[in-house]
Amino acid sequence: MAATMDDVRAMLERLVAFDTVSRNSNLDLIDFVKGWLARHGVDSLLVRSDDGGKANLLATVGPAVPGGVVLSGHTDVVPVEGQPWTSDPFRVVEREGRLYGRGTCDMKAFLAIALALVPDMRGLRRPIHLALSYDEEVGCRGAPRLIDTMLEQLPRPAAVIVGEPTEMRVVSAHKGIAVLRTVVTGHEAHSSQTHRGVSAVTTAARLIAHLDDLANQRAEHGPFAAGFEPPYTTIHVGTVHGGTAVNIISRECSFEWDVRSIPEDGPEAILEGFREHCRTVVEPQMRVVGPGSRVATELLVDAPALAHEDLNPAIELACRLAAVDTTVRVPFAAEAGLYQRAGLPSVICGPGSIDQAHQPDEFITLEQVRAGLGFQRRLIEALS
Repeated sequence: MAATMDDVRAMLERLVAFDTVSRNSNLDLIDFVKGWLARHGVDSLLVRSDDGGKANLLATVGPAVPGGVVLSGHTDVVPVEGQPWTSDPFRVVEREGRLYGRGTCDMKAFLAIALALVPDMRGLRRPIHLALSYDEEVGCRGAPRLIDTMLEQLPRPAAVIVGEPTEMRVVSAHKGIAVLRTVVTGHEAHSSQTHRGVSAVTTAARLIAHLDDLANQRAEHGPFAAGFEPPYTTIHVGTVHGGTAVNIISRECSFEWDVRSIPEDGPEAILEGFREHCRTVVEPQMRVVGPGSRVATELLVDAPALAHEDLNPAIELACRLAAVDTTVRVPFAAEAGLYQRAGLPSVICGPGSIDQAHQPDEFITLEQVRAGLGFQRRLIEALS
C-alpha cells in the first residue's frame, strides 16, 4: 500500500519529538531511522563525529548501481529558548492546515516524506540514497565527512537533491557562508593612563568599522549577481566580547563575523585583505606602546556557495519532478555547495517556506507536505 499523508504525519511526529538542537546529540534520531530502515530491509552506514556523540546516516534503497539520486537533509534544528512558542516545540500540533513544531519546516518534513516512502521504493532500477547529516545549522560540519564516505563507498550518484524549504521551487544557486572569529590582544593599564595602554576594545571597534566599510563598498560597487537578494556579498559582525572593568584598559576583545558570498565572489579575498590590513596597519600602531599586542583571525566555518550550472542534471530532474521550468537563487547557505564542490550535480528543492525556518511557532502547511510527497513519489516512478 502506498504511503499516505497520515504515514508522513506519523513519521514527522516521531522526528520532531527528538530534541536535535545542534548542541545536543542526534544519535537517538539516527538510531530510530536506522531501525526503521532495517525493518524494511535497508542497511545503514553511520559516519560519526570525532567525539562519537553525533552521526551522519547514509543508506541506499534499491540496487547498488551508478546513476541514483541522493535525497539529502540535516537532522539538527536551531534552539527554541527565548522564543514565544504557543505550543510544545517538540510535539507536532495541527492548527488551520498547518503543522507546528521545531523542524517541521527546516527540514524534518522532507526527511519524513522520504522515510515514509521507503516501503514504496521496492521497484527501483536506480537507487535512492538517503543522506542525513548533523550540525548543518552550526556551519555544515557533518556533511563533508558524509560526502567523502559517499564518494568512497557508493556507486556514483547522478544528482543530489537537498530538501531545504523552498516552497518546492527549484533553487539552482545559493550564497556561501564563512564564519570568522577575530581576537584582539592589547596591553592593560589603568584607565587614567591611556598613553601606557593599548585598548583591545577600541582596536576591535575600529576593525569592526573597517569591516562595515568593506561591506558598504560591496553594496555600492559589487560584484553583483542577479537573482540574489541582496545581489552582492555581505559582511556582518554578530557578537562582541571584551574588557574586564571600566577602569582597566582592555587586554582582550573578540568578535565574530560572517561573510555571505555570492558564487562569483568567495570570502578568500576579503579574509586575506582583512588580515593584511591588521598586519600592515593595525598591529604596527598597537606595538608602538604594547610590543606584545596582536590581532588573530580564525576561520570557523567555510561552506561554499552553490553556483548555477546550465548543464546540471540535478536541475533538469528537479524541474521535471516539480513541474516548473524556471529556477531561483537564495541568500541562505546550505549543504548543496559542498556536494557541488565534491563534483556531484546538486540542487535544492523541498517543502515549506524559509520564512518559517528558525521562527517561534515554526510550521509547514499541509499543502506543502502534499506537494513534497508528490515530488518524491514522481522521483520513485522516474527511477523504477
